[in-house]
Amino acid sequence: MSGHNKWAQIKHQKGATDQKRGALFSKLLRAISAAAKEDPDPKFNPRLRSMIEKARTHSVPQENVDRAIQKAKNAEENYDELLFEAYAPGGIALLVRAITDNRNRTVAEIKKLLHDHGGKWAEIGSVQWAFEKTEEGWRARFPQDVLRETSEQLAALIVALEAHNDVEKVWANARTQNT
Repeated sequence: MSGHNKWAQIKHQKGATDQKRGALFSKLLRAISAAAKEDPDPKFNPRLRSMIEKARTHSVPQENVDRAIQKAKNAEENYDELLFEAYAPGGIALLVRAITDNRNRTVAEIKKLLHDHGGKWAEIGSVQWAFEKTEEGWRARFPQDVLRETSEQLAALIVALEAHNDVEKVWANARTQNT
């Protein structure tokens, strides 16, 4: 009776969940390192403080958080925070925030994802006008109505972008219609 070993099933399930959890931890710790570049003291750096709270809610060990802050202090790894501008199918404006240790690799990979899902790379400043900066990130100033078929393409593009290891958050100025 092969394939009926309970441990084998648990091992595969645990491996998959551990891999997802590790990817989330990596994203959070990179964001903490990038935020700590400005000021490594969370008392005086509200962005760092909010990232630490987010890490706590996802059960990131405090030791890992401290190590990420220490890396930013010592500049062992230099993480860059990038804001990409793009257009999704249907002319929907996108802002993509990424934290990376290799700017060239990340730009190439984001461009490839956009191309594969019908999106277009935009020049700096050509999309940002459609958004306003808030404490949480960005909010659409002029939400654009989107048909259901375009909405599905947009959703697929956003899922692909957010699945990328370096991408932290994606904002779109879309509002779905039911027609």
